[in-house]
Amino acid sequence: MREKSKHIETKVIHEGYDSKQHMGSLTAPIFQTSTFVFENAEQGERRFAGEEEGYIYSRLGNPTVRVLEERIAMLEGGEAGLAFGSGMAAVSAVLLALTKANDHIICSQGLYGCTFGLLHLMKEKYHITHDFSEMLTEEQIETLIRPETTCIYVETPINPTMKMIDLEMVAKVAKKHHIQVVVDNTFSSPYLQTPLALGCDIVLHSATKYICGHGDVVAGLVVGTQEFISKMARTTQKDIGGIISPFDAWLLLRGLKTLPVRMDRHSYNAEKLFKKLKQHPSVAEVYYPGDTEHPDYNITQKQMKAGGGLISFEIKGDKQAAQKMLNSLQLIKIAVSLGDAETLIQHPATMTHSSVPVDSRLNMGITDQLIRLSVGLENWEDLWEDLNEALNRIRA
Repeated sequence: MREKSKHIETKVIHEGYDSKQHMGSLTAPIFQTSTFVFENAEQGERRFAGEEEGYIYSRLGNPTVRVLEERIAMLEGGEAGLAFGSGMAAVSAVLLALTKANDHIICSQGLYGCTFGLLHLMKEKYHITHDFSEMLTEEQIETLIRPETTCIYVETPINPTMKMIDLEMVAKVAKKHHIQVVVDNTFSSPYLQTPLALGCDIVLHSATKYICGHGDVVAGLVVGTQEFISKMARTTQKDIGGIISPFDAWLLLRGLKTLPVRMDRHSYNAEKLFKKLKQHPSVAEVYYPGDTEHPDYNITQKQMKAGGGLISFEIKGDKQAAQKMLNSLQLIKIAVSLGDAETLIQHPATMTHSSVPVDSRLNMGITDQLIRLSVGLENWEDLWEDLNEALNRIRA
């Protein structure tokens, strides 16, 4: 079968693995080993010198992990992939690989709280500065570019405001100035959005979320050119050591097999719920990329297959009212992750983005009234019954 004829639903199950090479095992084996035996001393020398392919030590490469890396690279349309022990290990490795002391980064206006914290740590320790931009136009980005700007870092949809960034437009500006574009694709997964196909250079995921899909792994993934991935593997991954375990890689391979089916259901449920939320008297605003009234809906249509499973909404009231609403839920769980089979809800201002200074948080659009909902795989009517009752309690 021709490689280019395979659809993503087939690739998530088959890419990067040949059962003939593993005694006919249908599922990729777990190579739960720390080190690998050389046939002789000369072979060990050749492998350490990079003159011979083969495994040395699981921090430097592992067969189970390799299957995962090849599969995510295929799904994102990149040349190579690299797996990490957490999403933030992936973010850290990429930003450290792309920068040196006194460099400059341009970021989308909203960022995950820990990414925001990492940027400030890099500023304090290495004088690597950053600027935030709404990235609404080419001119807006151009005004922030300096000689020392080495990368543009983008979340889209943005966590948790669900604002959209036109990746094709950003890539066009970046290429003009020979700047790398890094995209956090966690909220969409490669099933809904492929940034590399839009001209971006590096894509990363907190694989803990939709890639896993079952809430039982913490991991990160990066995809880019062979040159960049090889360089990062030899430096920021090898020497800092934020690697993934073979068992966690195996769990991610298992999760990936159902990614398309899950993303379709997440998106279907979210579409049903955002329409209900928009009509509820206790809700002031609803932010969902698949909403035809979303200000960035044209971007969603351009670069996403569907609206995804994340909804953010603002309630009518204050922080206490938001917390009362969360505490009134019976079925939906209060938790800060996303992409699980279970529907999860959280309060960004006091949870995921609590480390962000208030003025910066408000500039991102994260108010005390904002709530983020990760819609799971349950029956949407059961979810709405739970949400509706909790929202009604605010009014009461």
